Amino acid sequence: MTILTLGLNHKTAPVATRERLTFGPDVIVGALRSITEQTPADEALILSTCNRMEVYCALDGSGGDVAIREWLGEFHGLEPQLFAQHLYHHQDRDAVRHLLRVASGLDSMVLGEPQILGQVKQAFQTANAAGGTGRMLGKLFQHTFSVAKQVRTDTAIGSSPVSVAFAAVSLARQIFSDLSQQTALLIGAGETIELAARHLHQHGIGRIIVANRTVERAHGVAQQFDGYAIALTELSNHLPEADIVVSSTASPLPVLGKGTVERALKKRRHRPVFMVDIAVPRDIEPEVRDLRDVYLYTVDDLQGVVDQGMRSRQQAAEQAQEIIDLHTEEFMAWVRSLDAVSLIQDYRSRAEYTRDSLVERAQRQLAAGKPPEEVVCQLAHLLTNKLLHSPSVRLRRAGREGRNELLAAANELFQLKVENDRSR
Repeated sequence: MTILTLGLNHKTAPVATRERLTFGPDVIVGALRSITEQTPADEALILSTCNRMEVYCALDGSGGDVAIREWLGEFHGLEPQLFAQHLYHHQDRDAVRHLLRVASGLDSMVLGEPQILGQVKQAFQTANAAGGTGRMLGKLFQHTFSVAKQVRTDTAIGSSPVSVAFAAVSLARQIFSDLSQQTALLIGAGETIELAARHLHQHGIGRIIVANRTVERAHGVAQQFDGYAIALTELSNHLPEADIVVSSTASPLPVLGKGTVERALKKRRHRPVFMVDIAVPRDIEPEVRDLRDVYLYTVDDLQGVVDQGMRSRQQAAEQAQEIIDLHTEEFMAWVRSLDAVSLIQDYRSRAEYTRDSLVERAQRQLAAGKPPEEVVCQLAHLLTNKLLHSPSVRLRRAGREGRNELLAAANELFQLKVENDRSR
């Protein structure tokens, strides 16, 4: 069975491309069923975040990448040539290694960021509940979680508080030197927004407002940091209060348009606003960037800020890679063992069939009155001949043909002493 990964991320595709291939929570289950029905994939899992979209599959044979690429285009209503150049393709060992790197934070925009492991776990839970995972992907992802945990425990990859959210807050501190006088409006209530709220609170932000479609979830985040929760429908009323706006929702459409921001700026008398759009698809219309007194950054723009905090993690990343390489080979050894398991099962089934047929024959002979000693001896003789006939014929043929490698394999397999026997 082949393990296949097809995807794109912040390194290979701009945000405009990534947002066209994203899978929202409302379509994931349908997509998983679709891919296993319409492509050669027997098992499938979809990982879709702000910075990446990846499809993990297990299938018989190879060549499934073409079918999955075409499926991606059909599912999103896009011609494959519009995104094919941004896709990467990994198979078997490379696919395993890639997944371990992703889950350990080594392939993230922010090296070593911890959020991705939770996202991978959620993707697995969704796929597992939808029946998309089986023996291969089930084993692979459980192995992945164990390795990612070891990387976190045995290296300093996550010791620095660096993430996209932290990068956004760092940039805000450069624009507003004293955050205690500023109001932050956070749109969304997920992990990224909670992390941004935590960093802002730690750096003494004056006031936090959390807006979300579900006010209860917004309140759950806001109360941790002495904030105030509002519904998304109240956004335009509170936007003029905001000096800092960080948005990360799962909305398929922008939640802030140019007109809304323009009206807020007038009420603010054009005091500057720092905006960070972490969402994919984008929450803030790109045209907002053209407005005066607005500093709008997307996840791609944060790359430079993130890079400054990454140098301290490089040594830890090298140590993590050694762990990943070791466990990649460990998993591939398990995959290779599946072939042996199947072979052993077939061999045992044949032997058991032979045994059962000869036992039935012996029972008939006993029922007919044959002496038990004679039946037992004949059973042992026939069973030995039946089991050894085919291997013996092939070993004799290998000897005549000079196929010493087969003789050596038989010697090791059956723990024989062929060379010693020849010398006697």
